[in-house]
Amino acid sequence: MAAPWRLLLALGLLALGTLPLSSAARAFFVFGDSLVDNGNNNYLATTARADTPPYGIDTPSHRATGRFSNGKNVPDIVSEYLGAEPTLPYLSPELHGERLMVGANFASAGIGILNDTGIQFVSLSSRSTLRGKPSPAGRLLTLPRVHRLHELGSRRVLVTGIGPLGCVPAELALRSRTGACDPELQRVPDLYNPQLMQLLTDLNAQYGSEVFVAVNAYKMHMDFITNPGAYDGAARPLRRLALRTAPLSSRSHSASPAIAIASSASRFWRHRL
Repeated sequence: MAAPWRLLLALGLLALGTLPLSSAARAFFVFGDSLVDNGNNNYLATTARADTPPYGIDTPSHRATGRFSNGKNVPDIVSEYLGAEPTLPYLSPELHGERLMVGANFASAGIGILNDTGIQFVSLSSRSTLRGKPSPAGRLLTLPRVHRLHELGSRRVLVTGIGPLGCVPAELALRSRTGACDPELQRVPDLYNPQLMQLLTDLNAQYGSEVFVAVNAYKMHMDFITNPGAYDGAARPLRRLALRTAPLSSRSHSASPAIAIASSASRFWRHRL
């Protein structure tokens, strides 16, 4: 039987240390949105771009790469863990022939490749959760799609719950005068995550193994926010970039000193979701 897929579902922080290193994995394919996009939008006619400063200010070249980040993103870290080169954007002219067979980043493209020896990383955005209409938490779990993952051959699915939406800097800027996380938005993970945990428990009971692995993204994020000294040795408070800097457009061509300083001292770097 072919080596099982490793399908990673992520809403935020990913506990990379829990991922098994598979010697059989020869490819790594990425699907998702701006959280994992590594440059596909550079080749698309869209206003959602990350090819100008302040994006990329902490890369070795200090140049924007198309990642919606000041430096690396999670797929880059996964590639490092696997001992592989970062996957190329599927629209990159450098991606052809054998390079395509060892992986590609399809984030924002809506196109997929099936490979029974590949590793798949799928990122799900919090944007719809933050800005969409309130819905019963059960409707968000889309059980038939989860079953479909198993039918397609996934045998290790890492699922992260919703993080602390009320602590996102853009929401703090709109809703909080004191810097405290917004209690209304914090109710969303309180409603959703327990149902997600129960769903995964039921699925594992049905399939007779621990195919679906739950990661408590909410706890990880809150610990990072409330106890920063445990991570970098400097007990600095959460910096609210959305309040400290002027709103940025996706086509901004200059990075202000405030952004450059905040990027190394903040729990969140991105100015908006």
